[in-house]
Order: sequence, then C-alpha cells, then structure tokens
Amino acid sequence: MYEPSKDHWQPLPSMPTPCYGASTFIHGNKIFVMGGRQGKLPVTAFEAFDLEVRSWTRYPSVPSRRAFASCAMVDGCFFSLGGLQQPGPHNFYSRPHFVNTVEMFDLEEGSWSRLNRTIRMRDKRADFVAGHLGGRVVAAGGLGNQSCPLESVEGFNLARKKWEPLPSMPTGRCSCSSLETPNLLFVIGGVAQGPSSAVEALSVQQEV
Repeated sequence: MYEPSKDHWQPLPSMPTPCYGASTFIHGNKIFVMGGRQGKLPVTAFEAFDLEVRSWTRYPSVPSRRAFASCAMVDGCFFSLGGLQQPGPHNFYSRPHFVNTVEMFDLEEGSWSRLNRTIRMRDKRADFVAGHLGGRVVAAGGLGNQSCPLESVEGFNLARKKWEPLPSMPTGRCSCSSLETPNLLFVIGGVAQGPSSAVEALSVQQEV
C-alpha cells in the first residue's frame, strides 16, 4: 500500500489465492477480489481485505467456472456477468465457450444466487466493461462469437428486472479499463484491431 503523505510503500498480508485478471471493488472498509485466472484456468475464489484490521476473509466461491467475467456492485450486491465458461477438470474434451451467465452475491445474506434463465444477458460476451449507471447494471463491448470485438451495450434494468439494449459503443473494444462516476461510465483504451487509444463515455438517464 502506498501512503502519499509519507511517500513510501508498506507491505500488507498476501492474497490467500494467487491470481491475475481478477475483478476488484471497494465496499465500506473492504477491498473485494473476485475470480481471475491461474495460468489458463479460471479462479472461483471470492475474498476481501479489511483495511482496518488488515486481514483477509474468504467468502463462498463463485458458483461457475468462468474466465474473463466482468462484475458490478449495486446496493450491497455483486453481479458476476458473462465470461468464457471453462469445462470442469474431468471434461477433457469440452471446449471453452462464451456465456451470458448472471450470478449475484448478497453481502447481507452472505450467499450466491444463480438467477433464472430469463435474467441472462442478451449477448454472450467476455472481457468486457461492466458498471452501475442510471438504475441499470451495464455491460459494454468485449469479445463474443463474432470475429471482432463487440460494439453492443446492454443494461439490466433493476426496476423492470430485465436486460435492455443501450446505445452501441462508437468503437468496439475488449480488454478496456473503466471508470465509473455518478452519471457516466468511461471506457478507456483496450484492444480493437490493435491497441486502442479511444476514451468514450456512456450516459444513461435514471428512469422515474
């Protein structure tokens, strides 16, 4: 951890599960780390680092084995979306495939719920940007079954409990960074035909 006031780094307890490509969130005084990969295999670990007591806590693992899933946090719930479904350790002849899976973890209840098929995303995608904007869980861009990165954007309307199409990205991309503000979801860089310098933002009005 870097402390700007002292201009130095200090070590903290290591993560219980080594991984890369994980999703991270700050909620209250905890940093949550979800999923990721070890080599070519997906990680289902869900862990949190408490900034006050400086220790890690393990939570119930993500139910399905998916690499390159994206996540969004809404009102104390974590949504784990899409990804590249990996076969189980005994399914040697199965191939990874893109999915539109939606799973939700309720922090208060401390458990995962796999939502029914009607609440799956419209598009199968992985390696995309996700966020919470205008009363919706938003999924933008990424990779799917098409030959190039996706331009499509969709939002799960939390009031109507269904996915709806949103304006497409001007530049289809995957592997992007993102930044969420109260009114905008920024999609930064990524890969289109090659590395992209595009910076674009989505604005979605809150429905009354």
